[in-house]
Amino acid sequence: MEELPEYAERVLEVTELIPPGRVMTYGDVAEWLGEGGPRQVGRVMALYGGGVPWWRVVRSDGTLLPGHEPSALAEYRAEGTPLRPAPRGAEGHVPRVDMKRARWDGEGAHI
Repeated sequence: MEELPEYAERVLEVTELIPPGRVMTYGDVAEWLGEGGPRQVGRVMALYGGGVPWWRVVRSDGTLLPGHEPSALAEYRAEGTPLRPAPRGAEGHVPRVDMKRARWDGEGAHI
């Protein structure tokens, strides 16, 4: 198995700390690490995130990752993640994560 870049390892470690039913945004993860930004975190998740609870790292507006909505919704429902109904006229009527209730600030976590 190829060795992960250090930044990728750190992003994945934070992802594993997010409790079930809670989420962090891509920007939250970067801010918590004090390095990179939302795009860098997104890139790490796209390349290496399959082995961690990837559904717990979301866009800041709570929309689900395009193409992964069914599997993400199944995980959110299993974990009891707060969801909001899809906005009126939204394509596919896919719910969003309720960011006010589900967002986790990393309190008490250490890596």
